[in-house]
Amino acid sequence: MATQRIPLNLFGTSFGLVGLAGCWVTAGAQGHVTDAVGNALLALTAVVWLATVGFYLRYVLTTRGAFVADLLDDVGSPFAALALITPMLLASEGIAPHAPTAGKVLVDVFLVLTVLAGGWFTGQWIYGPLALDRLHPGYFLPTVAGGFVAATSAAQVGQERLAQAMFGLGIACWFILGSMIMARLFFRPPLPPPLMPTLAIEMAPPAVGSVAYFALDGNRLDIVAAGLAGYGLVMVGAQLRLLPGYLRLGFAPSTWSFAFSWAAVVTTTLHWNELGRPDGRTVYTYLLLAAITAFVGGIAARTVLAVVRRQLLPKGS
Repeated sequence: MATQRIPLNLFGTSFGLVGLAGCWVTAGAQGHVTDAVGNALLALTAVVWLATVGFYLRYVLTTRGAFVADLLDDVGSPFAALALITPMLLASEGIAPHAPTAGKVLVDVFLVLTVLAGGWFTGQWIYGPLALDRLHPGYFLPTVAGGFVAATSAAQVGQERLAQAMFGLGIACWFILGSMIMARLFFRPPLPPPLMPTLAIEMAPPAVGSVAYFALDGNRLDIVAAGLAGYGLVMVGAQLRLLPGYLRLGFAPSTWSFAFSWAAVVTTTLHWNELGRPDGRTVYTYLLLAAITAFVGGIAARTVLAVVRRQLLPKGS
């Protein structure tokens, strides 16, 4: 009897939660909130990630050819990178502050795995064939998100040169993939509804890149930070035009694409809010935290409801 199929985009759940945790960790480092909330969210993320890994391994170990099929799937395969990126953040933000050596080792392990996975996926897309209409913003995940998150994590554990290399990886892949993905979105038919939430990922490269740059550059506002923010503002503005389409969507695991993307935007805004030192910046911090927590919490509550109703996972697998 075949085991229930576990789609790779289910790893977006823990990725979204670690994004929310990052917002609270950032606010805690700025002295606005207690560290306890961020640490609790990191612990919750670890539990969800481990559970997802366990369910996925059970699926692929009991379903012949499932793992290879997932890696060769030109729609869902990019989400596999989240299984490696999430624990890298957990190691740098949750473990390294308390156990520096263990945190650094785990960051390095998952960084290497992320780079290897990014290289494999890039080779697979070249080897193909890959149809343009199958392209979607989730293709940013293995190399762009992977590179920027690796840069942030490496910088946080004191590996500056490695962080610089990972930042370069993220930037180069963003420029290359970004042009192709945007051309597909501009000139080809709209994405099917199950992939519509991935459009939120368009906000992620400038936001996650900004967080990585702040980690590398000592939390300073300069021309690079401003340039990243400028592009980020355009992508946030684009989401407003996409809102009518989003509101027509039903809930699915892909809904979690909204969570990390918006959490990254909020984390970047928290950095700008603190460094720009506007009047009322503490109030702005609390408002931002309340908004992103309510948003991600709502997605999490809807996920729990779907699990209770047995509606979360694909049927007929």
